[in-house]
Amino acid sequence: MMPSCGWLLLALHLAALTGNTVGAVTYERTERNCSLFPPYLPSTAVNTTLWLQELRALMHPLNISAYIIPGTDAHLSEYIAPRDARMAFVTGFTGSAGTAVVTQTKAALWTDSRYWVQAERQMDCNWELEKDVSISSVAEWLISEVPPGGEIGFDPFLFSLKTQEDYSINLESSNRSLKSVPVNLVDQVWKEKPPIPSDNLTRLPDRVIQRSWQMKVEHIRNQIRENPYEPTALLLSALDETAWLFNLRGNDIPYNPFFYSYTLLTMDEIWLFLHTDRVTDELKVYLNASCAGPLCVQLKSYDTVRDHLKKYVAQPGVKVWIGTEYTNYALYELITPEEKLMTSTYSPVLTTKAVKDDTEQRILRDAHVRDAVAVIQLLMWLEKAVPEGKETELTAAEYVNKCRGKQKDSRGPSFETISASGPNAALAHYSPSEETNRKLTVDEMYLVDSGGQYLDGTTDITRTVHWGTPTAMQKDAFTRVLMGNIEISRTIFPSGTRGVNMEMLGRRALWEVGLNYGHGTGHGVGNYFGVHEWPVGFQSNNIPFRIGMFTSIEPGYYKENDFGIRIEDVVVIVPVHTEYGHNYLTFDTVSLVPYDRKLIDTSLLSSIQLQWLNKYYETIRKLVGPELDKQGLHEEKDWMLKHTESFMKSGSSASVCSSSMTLFALAVALLHNII
Repeated sequence: MMPSCGWLLLALHLAALTGNTVGAVTYERTERNCSLFPPYLPSTAVNTTLWLQELRALMHPLNISAYIIPGTDAHLSEYIAPRDARMAFVTGFTGSAGTAVVTQTKAALWTDSRYWVQAERQMDCNWELEKDVSISSVAEWLISEVPPGGEIGFDPFLFSLKTQEDYSINLESSNRSLKSVPVNLVDQVWKEKPPIPSDNLTRLPDRVIQRSWQMKVEHIRNQIRENPYEPTALLLSALDETAWLFNLRGNDIPYNPFFYSYTLLTMDEIWLFLHTDRVTDELKVYLNASCAGPLCVQLKSYDTVRDHLKKYVAQPGVKVWIGTEYTNYALYELITPEEKLMTSTYSPVLTTKAVKDDTEQRILRDAHVRDAVAVIQLLMWLEKAVPEGKETELTAAEYVNKCRGKQKDSRGPSFETISASGPNAALAHYSPSEETNRKLTVDEMYLVDSGGQYLDGTTDITRTVHWGTPTAMQKDAFTRVLMGNIEISRTIFPSGTRGVNMEMLGRRALWEVGLNYGHGTGHGVGNYFGVHEWPVGFQSNNIPFRIGMFTSIEPGYYKENDFGIRIEDVVVIVPVHTEYGHNYLTFDTVSLVPYDRKLIDTSLLSSIQLQWLNKYYETIRKLVGPELDKQGLHEEKDWMLKHTESFMKSGSSASVCSSSMTLFALAVALLHNII
């Protein structure tokens, strides 16, 4: 017989394995352990056994040995509607990036380092986690699992041109090949797939529009007309392309005001493919849908785009221009022979949309002022509430979204709020859930990355704070992240410079002490549009910077299982006067929330960096102060003024040059006839 203490140890061991409760002891590991027998699965893991059985049964009569399931939709969108989340349905993993592959005996998921921990928390042991995102890695796995001569099925609507080409290149010498399967197999298994929203489409009000849709159409037609390859039509596949062209918004995609659509634009006709039952009579008049001229929009059913494109391409002398980044393979394969196709990486709509006109620049700046009010409300509230020990990651996320909802022209959050404390903040794209939610404490760093959709703009801002005493390393890392943000923000560069050529400025201070971060340094931002708006940013496939573009700047650092730091601001590219050269540009920061001065080690900052920081704080006071007054938020204004007082370089702390010190210095200067 085992002694009583032995039984207790056994019970505690079983509780650790199963997540059960023994007396007052509750313990659940957050990640799966498939090496145990039976395997340990946390409560967040999804049982996928039945779905995999049904999927494999569908694969058998098609004679495919494997089936690829990308985490995107037919428009190759970054954020997708719930009804398009096929990868999430079949794997249980809900991250925004990944590819799943199923064979008759195995299943595997590929995703990047942002989501490895999340995948281990959400997937059951039917799935292998491959810590890579490259197509070559997927292809190597397929070659090892699929027998020679085997075919690999894919939905052509969910593959870009480049994706299909990359798979083909990696498989071509292996005697394995791709097979297009136009009817999605996951959809056949997914019995309770969410429906398409029933909301009607809406047009933007005139007060936020400088260019009518007719003006935009004519501008794009001029680019078609002037193209030396002489295209006759432009096919638009990305959802934001059609939404921008017609100044329309919808509600099909979470956080992004888009609607399912394609557009085929020629010099004489406009075909808009969408769910026509959602177009009101008012919108039909707005789009001139009852006529048949060059500025009349012919409304066609969304599902007929392939048939209509096929008929157009069958005509003699036509050539269709597509942007390869966002056109799916199902449409591309219809445009044959090759002389009827013209490609560019991005469509002229995306490159035109990237440069905001005067009205768009003005209203986007206005949206960021109101958004700053909401973030200041959050930070002030947390500063008071966290020491009381009552708030969590979830309540903080809810609070900032509630504050945004009270702002003028609010249309909800622009993405799922990242509200992360301690080790959760080390996961760059973590969002809290009931299972992972942690209490906020004064002993840990806290990172909040949030944004709002407003009728006049889209916002995205990240702040990292500490309510207690940060460690020396935390202050050092935070200050170096801030230095990276400042170095990019103050850079002067020739017009046409690519972001990738200055991206390392955001990392240099971190590199000097052997630190780094594993995500991009910035992305484009829209006007009541996508929070990640291509093709602007700091990556190699982004277009050169021009006046009127908006981008984020967001260096960071993440220490695994400890803390995470990110500082993100949105900036607009503006002209700058230089002593000798012309046509030079710089960044003007439009995010207007102070950084946590407790985390800033001013001894690391150069005098130029300190000068930039003080000027930025003056701008916050000038622009956000009146808005706080307007909204009657006097306590919040006092908080803002306190946190935007000027810095003076003094030892290793972020010293404040108080108003009394400033007056004293002024008096001394006057006495000595200095000024």
